[in-house]
Amino acid sequence: MYADNLLDHPAVGQPAASLPTPAPLVNLDVLEGNIATMAAFFAGRPAHIRPHAKTHRAPAVARMQIAAGAPGVTCAKVSMAEAMVDGGIRDVYIANQVVTKEAIGRLARLAQRATVGVIVDTAQNVADLAAAAAHYGVTIRTHIEVDGGMGRAGVRPGRPAFELAQAVAQAHGLHFAGIHCYEGHVVHKADFAFRKAETEKSLDHALESRDLMEQHGLHVETVTVGGTGTYMISGAYPGVTEHQSGSYVYMDGEYREKAPEFGLAFSLLCTVVSRPTDEKVITDGGLQVLHSDGVPIPKGHDELAFRSLSEEHGSF
Repeated sequence: MYADNLLDHPAVGQPAASLPTPAPLVNLDVLEGNIATMAAFFAGRPAHIRPHAKTHRAPAVARMQIAAGAPGVTCAKVSMAEAMVDGGIRDVYIANQVVTKEAIGRLARLAQRATVGVIVDTAQNVADLAAAAAHYGVTIRTHIEVDGGMGRAGVRPGRPAFELAQAVAQAHGLHFAGIHCYEGHVVHKADFAFRKAETEKSLDHALESRDLMEQHGLHVETVTVGGTGTYMISGAYPGVTEHQSGSYVYMDGEYREKAPEFGLAFSLLCTVVSRPTDEKVITDGGLQVLHSDGVPIPKGHDELAFRSLSEEHGSF
């Protein structure tokens, strides 16, 4: 029995109105439908889904995704990967650089219990990971992050990516697994034609690097990319082998405009704590429990329109 067994929670069986608010609610029927919809898209395609766990952060949900065909999950940092492995997930990929001595040590120890992947964009990081892998007697699957136009982290495509891949391939304790390239700068763009063109431009940078690596004898197992707003583009693009969509599992109003095939599985139960005028209500759900990206949608109250969020309050 896993520690996060949802049926053991004291709230199970209680009416929603009895819960202390603000309280997160998940519609299991919609959640299961979202997982099935994404799994169906990738069924029969060369690429598979490796869902990002940063949206749900729950091994119970990750196990549902794996049961639907995912080989494992993507994580944002070592602590999240540790929680997933503690919850029974045996294949985790950290889509981020892990650079401090303490975090690298934890990563290497985690690789004693599970298949672990990570990304790099500097030769120093490669050397540090290799030293830790050798110390703990493990192998760490290592991907080169290629900057496909987002302008955040990552090495330049082409020769710089190839040279770093060579360093990984020559490092003891590291297994060169492939390329990571995230089109995060376009996943939220509203115009589909623009989103598609810019996504494909980003992917071409990754595939250019892949081709150079393979021309020089480096086998690129994985080209891992993607977000919910572009899964229908990059998930079907020739050469892509893995997709990291995460938000689809719970979904949100902003992403749903781009992928309406997914339902809103997550909601936040709030209490109206004040009604200062006939035209305004104040809830106990603010920025501490609601994200600031996008606009909250009042569920079941079409007469309400979002006004603003402060730390502990929502205004509608």
